[in-house]
Amino acid sequence: MQRRTINPPTVFNSLQYGFSQAVEVRDGRRILLSGQVGVDADERTVGPGIAEQTATALDNIEKVLAAAAGDLTHVIMLRLYIVESARDQQEPIAAALRERFPSNPPPSSWIIVSGLSLPEWLIEIEAEALIPG
Repeated sequence: MQRRTINPPTVFNSLQYGFSQAVEVRDGRRILLSGQVGVDADERTVGPGIAEQTATALDNIEKVLAAAAGDLTHVIMLRLYIVESARDQQEPIAAALRERFPSNPPPSSWIIVSGLSLPEWLIEIEAEALIPG
């Protein structure tokens, strides 16, 4: 898979928040993941905080991609749905993205929503990936 991130100096520096402005990809199997939340394999919501839930959602994305013979380096787009009550807690989200995607992070959209399926959920993350061959 050929992958090139695009971060022109003519727009704001999104890398500080853990994402790129765009990514160009060529060739591969496109994988579309359902939104992942801070829930473990036993369907228990982790921690009360956004940091724990973000980490678990990203862990879940990584596990789903592994089942498709991929990993986080294959992610080409993220959509983050953040509940209104966590609107002011975006730094832990950015920190988690910088940790998981230390170089050439995928583009992302951050959307504030009134709520998710369960009231204790603070974030849901959708991912798209392109896996070689």
